[in-house]
Amino acid sequence: MMGTVRSKDGTAIAFDAWGDGPPLIMIDGATAYRATNPLNAEVGQLLSDEFRVYAYDRRGRGESTDTAPYAVEREIEDLAALIADAGAPATVFGWSSGAVLALHAAAAGLPITRLALFEPPFVVDDSRPPLPSDYVQRLDAYVADGRPGDAMELFATAAAGFPAEMVAGFRQSPIWPPAEAVAHTIAYDGRIMGGTMSGGPLPRDRWAAITVPVLVMHGTGTAPWLINGARALADLLPTATLQPVPGENHSTTADVLAPALRQFAQGH
Repeated sequence: MMGTVRSKDGTAIAFDAWGDGPPLIMIDGATAYRATNPLNAEVGQLLSDEFRVYAYDRRGRGESTDTAPYAVEREIEDLAALIADAGAPATVFGWSSGAVLALHAAAAGLPITRLALFEPPFVVDDSRPPLPSDYVQRLDAYVADGRPGDAMELFATAAAGFPAEMVAGFRQSPIWPPAEAVAHTIAYDGRIMGGTMSGGPLPRDRWAAITVPVLVMHGTGTAPWLINGARALADLLPTATLQPVPGENHSTTADVLAPALRQFAQGH
């Protein structure tokens, strides 16, 4: 089923839903949306026998609209509208920076019963360079100057850690145009990360209000800094469980993710 909900500020948030049962809502990370990340749909179909699974286009991406000015609170309101449509309370799953949005939403008091997170991209030590302190400002400036490709390149090199020569190849590939189309939203995720890619410890009080069970997953084959970030979050949250996923990196497959989410959402 396809549908749309209206967020508090009037923004239209487009979604796909599968199945019937307790709601489970999936949040993409930076640049991803339904047309570019079919994995969420595959997970939704695998879980549709037991859950009502939502995958949605975050504001400014795909078939969702956008409303200026941006604030992280607006994306929390988007998720609140989806949970209300699905039937609260919900299990929420987030990829990468989408996992950090999920943390913010749970801390803000949304009706979330469980949080499952895959590799929140925290930089908590010197295992990689920190994000430049002017990262968000540079992204905004590139977009304002009509240079979305340069915003994408900054994200790919400074945030995702790809070598510049690899990004030059990306720019000539079919993956680039759909990513460039949402380049204006990369700064949104930069604001969501809120200083947690600076190489220092995670803020002890930012998610202190979270009391629900949290599953923090990371691939065993992923970059060491992502493993360190996942461990730091699991250590910080009293209700968190760390789950290494054998062989995976900064993504995984539906046949691996769906059983993990099923078991966690069932309370096991």
